[in-house]
Amino acid sequence: MKQKRRTPPLWTALAAALLMVLGLTSTAAYGREDDGPGSTAAAPVQTLTWTAGDPIDRYLSFPRTAVAGETTIVFENSTATGNTTGMPHTLTFGVSDPEYNNDVQLNILANPTDDKGGKHTATVTLTPGRYFYHCTIPGHGAMQGVLTVTEPGGEDTAAPETSAKVEGEKNADGAYIGHASVTVAATDAGSGVDRIEYALGTDGAWTPYTAPVVVHQVGAHTVRYRATDKAGNSAAEKTIGFTVVAPPTDDRTPPETSATVSGEKNAEGQYLGMATVTVTASDTGSGVNTIEYAVGAGGAWTAYAGPVMVHAVGTHTVRYRATDRAGNVAAEKAVEFTVVAPPTQDKTPPETTATVTGDKNADGAYITSAKVTLTATDAGGSGVDKVEYSLDGGPYLAYTTPVIIDRVGRHTVGHRATDKAGNTSVAGQVVLTVAEGGGVPAPNCPEHDERLTVIVGTVDTGVPNRITRNRCTVNELIEDEREWTSQALFLKHVDQVLDKLLYDGVIDAREHRKIYRAARQSAIGTPGQTDGYRDLFDGTQSSFAKWQQVGGGSFGLNADGSMTSSATTPGMGMLWFPERKYENFSLKLRWRDDAPGTGNANAGVFVRFPQVHDHPEEPRPEWVAIKYGHEVQILDRPDGDMYKTGSVYGFDRVGLGGAGVTPKGTWNDYEIRVEGQHYSVFRNGVLINEFDNFGGQDFSPPRGDDPGTDGRRYASGYVGLQVHGTTDVISYRDIRIKQL
Repeated sequence: MKQKRRTPPLWTALAAALLMVLGLTSTAAYGREDDGPGSTAAAPVQTLTWTAGDPIDRYLSFPRTAVAGETTIVFENSTATGNTTGMPHTLTFGVSDPEYNNDVQLNILANPTDDKGGKHTATVTLTPGRYFYHCTIPGHGAMQGVLTVTEPGGEDTAAPETSAKVEGEKNADGAYIGHASVTVAATDAGSGVDRIEYALGTDGAWTPYTAPVVVHQVGAHTVRYRATDKAGNSAAEKTIGFTVVAPPTDDRTPPETSATVSGEKNAEGQYLGMATVTVTASDTGSGVNTIEYAVGAGGAWTAYAGPVMVHAVGTHTVRYRATDRAGNVAAEKAVEFTVVAPPTQDKTPPETTATVTGDKNADGAYITSAKVTLTATDAGGSGVDKVEYSLDGGPYLAYTTPVIIDRVGRHTVGHRATDKAGNTSVAGQVVLTVAEGGGVPAPNCPEHDERLTVIVGTVDTGVPNRITRNRCTVNELIEDEREWTSQALFLKHVDQVLDKLLYDGVIDAREHRKIYRAARQSAIGTPGQTDGYRDLFDGTQSSFAKWQQVGGGSFGLNADGSMTSSATTPGMGMLWFPERKYENFSLKLRWRDDAPGTGNANAGVFVRFPQVHDHPEEPRPEWVAIKYGHEVQILDRPDGDMYKTGSVYGFDRVGLGGAGVTPKGTWNDYEIRVEGQHYSVFRNGVLINEFDNFGGQDFSPPRGDDPGTDGRRYASGYVGLQVHGTTDVISYRDIRIKQL
């Protein structure tokens, strides 16, 4: 019969509770904090220290070996250890791989802004064997290693024994004919052999040994070799020498050689900053043995191992030749080229100026309309390439003629310019008000939509979103945001709008067909979509108040109906919508990269995570979304983090190429469709990623704490918006959701 589990003593329960707050436990006598001053407890037999910093692919320092017994574990991820970004890391001991010890459950989360300044200490009991440790944060899977533990007093201090032998057909002089095969062996009576390495020649790079090394090149050779055991003891380097000769042959023909020069050139054909010379050789007889090159008329011949890069400014000659295995030498050839210093790079963005003209009333408002004229100058030297403007937070459009604003109300005009070197100015802004007057009244449009093309639902037709005779855009007249009780009713409305636009000459017959076909593909008004989209954030204070902030950072409501993350409140956190969970849905929103300076904001949208306050074992509630949900990434930076906009962070990566990347400061439409375990991500109407959530998706190493099976996530959950820090300023607006 089963025994009842005894209630642990009070001090044990309190210790366990404290460690749950730290995210830290150990099945070997519970990982616990060091005893305070005056304690009479025996000191642990050893202290092992791990450190971390900015890199997400490695711990900065870590132990390789230890002895069995009570041990103090120190994990520090602080400014003192090189963390300048506030990035959190964990130190986690694996408990699910039978190849390693599974008796210590250690999971420490540390970051420079936590209550311990990023330095955490725990006490565990280690047993002989090997422990696998790693970081459990998605995207940090390369941070891992193995700790080897031996019995006290039985430490392995002896290096492995190594040997090597050369095999192959030999001639009367003992030289190997055609090729030689080198086999390296190592044995270790202590902790066991961890790795064997070899190197060719006296200065060749060390390479892991996995199979016999075959050497074909004719000539005298030296192979160096060594081995290291699992306790970290390395055997002294040894060498073995031999000679390879060509097999008997009647080959009398030298190799064929050629060379090419590549690099960026100016109009005169000179290479800017650097030229790369690539040499190739072929031989149909005995085969190529060596390729050599020399820089300049008197330069020494050097073995060719890869493309030769020449940086020095001036005119250069690179000579080259090759020898086959029968000893035939090709005639020397040469290539000539000139390297010049690259032109000074223009790093100064243009400057833009906006001038507003029109008749004003006594309150300073423009009567009926206002005209905004933009000018741009470039002091960097490359010249202005393009000027753009944005009206009331809409997309940036090409500026060609003055912008006429005739809608009554307050308006914001953003303006910027890009030079021919690719530098884009920080967006300027001018605010104005248009009042009713005796002239032409402002247009009465059903919606406000100034996107560049006609988009019905999520289907981009590619047809320009033109201004019609009543001064509304085509998108505004289609009214795809309105709730339609049937698709037939919506299609009838669209057909009537298009017929009128065709008659007015705004669109042609081909564009009429494309837009109507997109309306049918959008499925607007079909069964299951009659409820339309529900506003989660419509720009009002009442809708903003329904969201909750957890963790670091914060968001603030703007006068234009958007929300923006704080540039002064530090830390990483999440703004989430706690009113209800969603299963299959289409989540639509608009986001804008407002990161200061030239960098790009790192942000994301969390979906399908559980109630954040139902997981007290997590040290910080925002990690519930990271650990149990999915983050759809927002990051337009070309370098840095490998997960770009549209990626499912930690699981599925997509690049930036061809994904509709827009300049900073531009509003982007984002749709995340989740149906079963299938995720689709649309940016500005373009499908940029599809992901099926069935495990094995870029998860290295496997996470033992992942809920569900085979890497699956929850089938329903909440939605949230990530704030990454004060330098990753991001704005959101028009957040809507529809259940599918």
